[in-house]
Amino acid sequence: MMELFLGYLFIFFARITDVSLATMRMLMIVKGKRTQAALIGFFEVIIYITALGKVVSGLSDIGNLLAYALGFASGNYVGSYIEEKIALGNLTAQIVVNEGTYDLTEKLRKYGFGVTILEGQGKDGIRNILNITLKRKDLNKLHEIIEGYDDKIFITVSETRYIKGGYFSKIKKK
Repeated sequence: MMELFLGYLFIFFARITDVSLATMRMLMIVKGKRTQAALIGFFEVIIYITALGKVVSGLSDIGNLLAYALGFASGNYVGSYIEEKIALGNLTAQIVVNEGTYDLTEKLRKYGFGVTILEGQGKDGIRNILNITLKRKDLNKLHEIIEGYDDKIFITVSETRYIKGGYFSKIKKK
């Protein structure tokens, strides 16, 4: 009985591990980090085949299938959680404000964000567009700073794959 239970646990945790690794591998591919993706893929497939072999050798045992499926589902959750916590990469935020960007710009710069201000024409007149390139892990800090600044503020955030030059500093933890 204990051996059966340990087998289920092995399958469950192996699937959590290999699916989490698959998430990290895909992230590395998207970020253009081929070598890291290949290395992660090597370990991912070893774990996957080992778990699959255990399930296939005991297909009549519903516990194996349940452990495999639960491990897969949990691995998706764990992988996305890990990906969120390591927050690799850079983003570009565009903040469109109606007027009076000086206070907001100074506050953003005080916290270490580099800000470029452009003037644009919106439906209702002149708008200021703040361009900010930032580390993905600093996005929450950006949101904290702009929260409550202006009800009509418009912000878009997109992935940035390549950066050369510009201003990057450590974001101040205030």
